[in-house]
Amino acid sequence: MMLACLLIARTGEAAAQSSGTVEQNFANSLTTVPSGPLAVSGALYVPVYSSVSMSQGKLRADFSVTLSVHNASETSPLVLKRIAYFDTSGNMVESYLKSPVALKPFSTIEVSIATADTRGGTGANFVVDWAAPGEIAEPVVEALMVGSVGAGHYAFISQGRPIRLVGKN
Repeated sequence: MMLACLLIARTGEAAAQSSGTVEQNFANSLTTVPSGPLAVSGALYVPVYSSVSMSQGKLRADFSVTLSVHNASETSPLVLKRIAYFDTSGNMVESYLKSPVALKPFSTIEVSIATADTRGGTGANFVVDWAAPGEIAEPVVEALMVGSVGAGHYAFISQGRPIRLVGKN
């Protein structure tokens, strides 16, 4: 019960942050984008569920989604080139970066989708394109879904999966 309460409180906090851009909301997590060539790059696919069909499709549960992108490097910045949200049909719903940003070592940014925003549907997903000047720990990207049906509260995590890696040293 305590975990559900904490998760619901955290979701409300994330929704409050979603009124600005990623760059505004997480300015303290960002650093200058490296000026040299980006020798390593990749993309991560993160399945998310803004809605889930239940009871043989007779009931739909809607969930808030918080996508967290973590720079797993202790020493190097991680450049995020794109954070894009797609719906069940594979159509891009929203792009969250106007231009590339760089995360400080061990820093994190988040993107939040409110419970009422069901544009993604049951097969929504994010694609996160990243790069770095040299070898770096692959970013950790996860999505937390939180919702309720009746008196029950649900929370689950979906992890990002690599779909592209270029230029590994």
